[in-house]
Amino acid sequence: MEIKILKKVMSANDAVAEEIADFFTKKGVFAVNLMGSPGSGKTTILEKTIEMLLPDYRIAVVEGDITTTIDAEKLSKFPIKITQVNTLPFGGDCHLEASWIKDAVNDMDMNNIDFLFIENIGNLVCPAEFKTGAHKNVLILSLPEGEDKPLKYPLAFKVSQLTLLSKLDLIDVLDYDVKKVEENIEKVHPGIEKILVSSRNGSGMQDWKTWLTEQRKLMFK
Repeated sequence: MEIKILKKVMSANDAVAEEIADFFTKKGVFAVNLMGSPGSGKTTILEKTIEMLLPDYRIAVVEGDITTTIDAEKLSKFPIKITQVNTLPFGGDCHLEASWIKDAVNDMDMNNIDFLFIENIGNLVCPAEFKTGAHKNVLILSLPEGEDKPLKYPLAFKVSQLTLLSKLDLIDVLDYDVKKVEENIEKVHPGIEKILVSSRNGSGMQDWKTWLTEQRKLMFK
């Protein structure tokens, strides 16, 4: 019975996600779902990303958290549209569902928006199970998390089109093997794109910006 109910929930979510994706495409909005563990650097990378894209692109953000508006407040310094989604009223779920994204964007005027960033809740399991309607999933994996996470949490990597290996500026103080983590990522998602970045010193951030702008051009060519 539980399996049947779960399948029904996932099927309903997928249907809404398809509807939202179609809506984004028709509006010319390139939607990116950012996933990663708590502390992986999602919000900081998003801040730097917005800085790089402004003023050439118009940006909106759906900010997800179980509770608080801390991350949304950090982004409020930018001239962008932001909607906060807290899951505590829904039981404190550790992921964002497509219906919540639909409600969030309905509260914003999606006309004249080029990029929508969905900052999902910090978790390497639940967010990967629920489609959001985004065109691309991007997984942020920070170096301090170790090289084994792709093997322990494979679904998050399998459903993503890009892995950002963040906090590259810490590599000299960590016992970290970049080649090993890249091999582990390839084991669970062969061919997935990977970019090493540091929001602190800017390393790799231009490559990330190029990926975003090129993916948007491909979507709307």
